[in-house]
Amino acid sequence: MTESNNEQQPKRTLAEGVTFAIACFILFTLTGLVLYNWLAKKQEPPIISVTRNTPIRETQGQFYVPFTVTNTGGETAESVQIIAELRVNGEVVESGEQQIDFLSSGETEEGAFIFSRDLSQGELIVRASSYQLP
Repeated sequence: MTESNNEQQPKRTLAEGVTFAIACFILFTLTGLVLYNWLAKKQEPPIISVTRNTPIRETQGQFYVPFTVTNTGGETAESVQIIAELRVNGEVVESGEQQIDFLSSGETEEGAFIFSRDLSQGELIVRASSYQLP
């Protein structure tokens, strides 16, 4: 008895065909999204902005200063340094700083500084001071 080289492979079942089609669809969709993101991504450095749009609150003699930091640039920023200073007669009398580890393009983070002095006695400045590129 000789075996023939013309053996036919078994036909795929309907479930195998549907599974294969779904897997191909997912693969092509992900590939397309990655390519779109790569082509549409802004090619500019991080643009960091700090805003204070929530009122300052006083609790037990401490003043809480909420802030929001946003990266509107195209690249990710790491180690974003935020500084708050209370100046009275041009001199810094109290300050604080915070570091945000990771801020991707379009991302927003929130935080708060805590001061022990009455903020109405001087000028409060909240700003971003530095960042690193990954």
